[in-house]
Amino acid sequence: MTAPADPARDLRTALAHRLTTPGDPWRAAFETVPRHVFVPSIHEQAEDGRWATITPENPHYWEAVYSDRALTTQLADGTPTSSSSQPSLMLEMLHALDVADGHRVLEVGTGTGYNAALLSHRLGDSRVTTMDVDPDLTGAAARRLGEAGHHPAVRVGDGAHGAPDRAPYDRIIATCGLPSVPWPWIEQAGEGTVIVVPIGWGVARLTVHDDAAEGAFLPGGAYFMPRRTGAVAPDFAGLEHTEPRPSRTTTPVDALRHLEFPLSLTMPGYRSCTWNREDDGTVESLGLWAPDGSIARVGADGTVRQAGPRRLWETVEELHRQFPDTAPARDSFGITVTSGRQRVWLGDPRGPGWDLPPVSGVGGRVR
Repeated sequence: MTAPADPARDLRTALAHRLTTPGDPWRAAFETVPRHVFVPSIHEQAEDGRWATITPENPHYWEAVYSDRALTTQLADGTPTSSSSQPSLMLEMLHALDVADGHRVLEVGTGTGYNAALLSHRLGDSRVTTMDVDPDLTGAAARRLGEAGHHPAVRVGDGAHGAPDRAPYDRIIATCGLPSVPWPWIEQAGEGTVIVVPIGWGVARLTVHDDAAEGAFLPGGAYFMPRRTGAVAPDFAGLEHTEPRPSRTTTPVDALRHLEFPLSLTMPGYRSCTWNREDDGTVESLGLWAPDGSIARVGADGTVRQAGPRRLWETVEELHRQFPDTAPARDSFGITVTSGRQRVWLGDPRGPGWDLPPVSGVGGRVR
């Protein structure tokens, strides 16, 4: 009996060999797990802002699926709500996870199911628990995992709460952005458990010891879709009425360029936009907003108008005073999680740093 044709075997092998070196423990998983099964269609945005759906009938689909690219896989009202992460970033995080045979892994953020399939191939289905808050995603992921020959535990729920009935875990990995480490993960971890989690525009790797966790950020940058966000672009024109008397600043509007990472820690979920002069493209003003409703608009002439529970531009000014020209590399920053506090620090746990906000809607002792 002739085996069915595998339309992507050569593409999959080529991708695995681009990503890994001989002897890499993840090479076999990337060679074997068919990414196209988990990404039956993708969405790409044209220059005019409109989205197009690309399916296997289009030759570009195969090129895209087996390229080292993040792929948008779900839209809601024209906004991406799920994606398949860039394979090289997935591999970097899997290397940081440092799994070994017999380890039990919790994955938060099932998405397409592709990462869960890689974990299942490496460790075995019974050792992997994956969860996502979106039942449509988990339902589709479970079907595709089965099609690819894998049957890990797939749960529907807020991954920030973990899955205590499957605990303890030797490894915990998240593929969605969070403002801090959910305390239930520490409670469901064993001694020496490694946690790999996107926080801000970076990825932190922590090790659990004695009911606490500590670690550092990986060198590379990363942006993951947030667990949930209510950040919507506000009506900046309204600031003319709510803040009729602007304050003044000497911090340039382009300071955000080198402060993006520390700002993503101190103002989780923040967004920005600029208004440019039509003739030369010079930034005329900058807008900032955060999920809590705080907004700020800063003119190139130094005028600042702010509203909401936080003064966002004051946070920018504080960081600019600390890092006037450039921010330190991501892996210069570390993170400590204890029962009452989560703190990002620079250089040394006793060095300068900032407290992280708790994950909204999650109980536990971190306040």
